[in-house]
Amino acid sequence: MIHDSLVDAGNVQIAVRDFGGDAPPLLLLHGAGGNLAQMTVLARALRPHHRVVTVDLRGHGRSADGPWSWDAALGDLAAVCVKLELDRPAVVGHSLGGMVATLWGERHPESPGVVSLDGNPPPTRPDQLLGLDREKAEAELDRLAAVFDMVEAAAGQTVEAGELADLVERQQMAARDMGANEKVWIEGFRRNLVHGKDGRTTFRPTFEVVTQLRTLMNELDLTPVHAATTCPSLLVLATRNLPEQEPFADLYAAHRRFLLAQARAVPNLRHLQLADASHAMVVEQPTLLASVITDFLTEHR
Repeated sequence: MIHDSLVDAGNVQIAVRDFGGDAPPLLLLHGAGGNLAQMTVLARALRPHHRVVTVDLRGHGRSADGPWSWDAALGDLAAVCVKLELDRPAVVGHSLGGMVATLWGERHPESPGVVSLDGNPPPTRPDQLLGLDREKAEAELDRLAAVFDMVEAAAGQTVEAGELADLVERQQMAARDMGANEKVWIEGFRRNLVHGKDGRTTFRPTFEVVTQLRTLMNELDLTPVHAATTCPSLLVLATRNLPEQEPFADLYAAHRRFLLAQARAVPNLRHLQLADASHAMVVEQPTLLASVITDFLTEHR
């Protein structure tokens, strides 16, 4: 039986969805701006081999707001493990969730394994764009930062009640365009909405949370983390762009070369370039990802 609950993690409550069973436990973490509902299809695909627990990271979905830090997020997961009696869970995360999973692996050598699904900080320096000359790299990074500035400024926006139906319809169209499960997609969209008594609806995460996350990810260097991790660790890398990344095709191709070179330089880190997969791989190829994750964790059990 699938069970939703709230876990007291000290200064915040963390929303979780437990897919049940007595198989080895696995925590499944979403990306920035998402929530646990967006991991449902992958969770179902993993369920035959794992007791899957999906989590709303703090500031997302039905979890409470609270100051964001890597230590805080890892503490939240530890509280979930205690409350749900998850003994030595594997941790799998997408994007932001993949970064959290990677950090968990460094601190928990007893873990049976961690898997990062394209959980890489965004490029912020020319040396992270392998093969681009410095002048072009700096110009592209400036252009990308301007886009992220606009995304950050729009975070936590509020809409009138009459606008909501149109937004839901647009999300339904987006789900169809991606070939995604429409019901799951809409649940993910609605889960990040807060309906006020004045009839206005506010989107989560808030501007403050988005600003904190952007700073944390921009400053994060995972190379020494991977090198220091002794539990089994797998990094799954995207191989193509999202449509919105196409205007930055050269930048993202250069960054993928950098990430691959970094992964190859860490002896203890397994890596996989997932064929025909973008950063949205969780939506695009959940069944294949479930097989990759399960095979990896079974091999190291």
